Amino acid sequence: MHLTRRNALAAAAAFGAGLPPGAGAVTTEGPVLGALEGLAEFPLAIEAYTYLYPLVTMEYTRRVMTNVAAPVGTRAPMGQFMKARSYPDATFRDVTAPNADTLYTAAWLDLAKEPWVLSLPDFKGRYFLFPMLDAWTNVFQVPGTRTTGTAAQTYALTGPGWRGTLPAGVKEIKAPTNMVWILGRIYCTGTPEDYAAVHALQDACGPVPLSSYGKPYTPPAATVNPDVDMRTAVREQVNALSLPDYMALAAELMKANPAAAADAPILPKLARLGLVPGQSLDRSKLHPDFARRVPQIAFDRIMLHFRFSRGDIQDVNGWQFTTKTGLYGTNYLQRALITAIGLGANRPQDAVYPTSTMDAQGNAYSGANRYVIRFLAGKLPPTRGFWSVTMYDEGFFFVANPLNRYSISPRQPLKKNPDGSVDLIIQKDSPGANLESNWLPAPAGKFQLMLRMYWPNDRAPSILDGSWKMPAVTKVG
Repeated sequence: MHLTRRNALAAAAAFGAGLPPGAGAVTTEGPVLGALEGLAEFPLAIEAYTYLYPLVTMEYTRRVMTNVAAPVGTRAPMGQFMKARSYPDATFRDVTAPNADTLYTAAWLDLAKEPWVLSLPDFKGRYFLFPMLDAWTNVFQVPGTRTTGTAAQTYALTGPGWRGTLPAGVKEIKAPTNMVWILGRIYCTGTPEDYAAVHALQDACGPVPLSSYGKPYTPPAATVNPDVDMRTAVREQVNALSLPDYMALAAELMKANPAAAADAPILPKLARLGLVPGQSLDRSKLHPDFARRVPQIAFDRIMLHFRFSRGDIQDVNGWQFTTKTGLYGTNYLQRALITAIGLGANRPQDAVYPTSTMDAQGNAYSGANRYVIRFLAGKLPPTRGFWSVTMYDEGFFFVANPLNRYSISPRQPLKKNPDGSVDLIIQKDSPGANLESNWLPAPAGKFQLMLRMYWPNDRAPSILDGSWKMPAVTKVG
């Protein structure tokens, strides 16, 4: 796998969440380790940077996504849901790798003062999931169709230090950290009728402080902080931090968002650099050369995990994907990589996102050619939720086309060949009215594909254990 901007973006889409435009290419230029020979703490600083990368990135993401006076677009103040009301079209450029399968319903919560109560309505069999991420990007709980069913349910999210009694009928979810990101997704077909149905469900979802549960509640007025950079991509803001500033912020964040028990072995190493959990950073313990050298080299090491992942990232029939997301244990390098390229990734039991940038012969896709993905009879992507294949241009944005079709799935519905197989036809021009149900329109130039598999089978055939493989994309004609 070549470490290029195109492949970096491909992986970003594959792992579930889009990168802001201008996220930047990976570079391996810069100071070499030899220039720091003799500094025994340097490898330790690299390890610390990698370990802390998710925590710092989550904080910067929270700042940007909540720095509004009222919910608008993909942002909402703390403690309020942002509600995506429709799928984007080909003019959308806010984030890369948008989807046309689920409407996002997301909120950031601070559990430090008191618990928050999340009420979910009766989804009446509709597929949904509301994964909850802690400050370290671990998906610690996932209410939804797969795990808790679709009936109405109510949860109290409590912080790591909270002890108390909850109202009857409210189930406690103990969060590992006080910072929590609820990144809900609700399946929607995209018709006017289904949009209206999902909007009603979104409006019935609501977090409220425990002290206001069961009472009329109006969120307090939110204040916009003019000092928050709302233009620069989060990843660029984080990567621009000097190591002392980066670690000082991490030290403050760890006061409310403690390390996991499994992280105990790395904590003495952080202490040698001046970071002791529960305390502010002792900057005097950081070597001055670390300020500018460590962030660049450490981030390059994170991104090189694309190529040297030891199985964390797979390439099967030209489709690249990972099943190591959502829960990372002490695999800090994988966690940092997913943070950098796909923040908000689900557990693999909920979603896997194979992405392809090349055909079966290893050539980049081009709208000048025609392609087919053939699923043999009975071999469509095995999921208990849904699946779709989405078309993106080389920048990972939707492609304008006569059908306004950005993804293809059984919603079309798909026509079968006489032998029961199913062909997805990928090309710029219509294959004819009789085959348009199976047509995924392509642009004139380069493009790339993503397979979304929500709630993949947990037994054979399954992408999770390798017993099902996505077929290669074949150039035809």
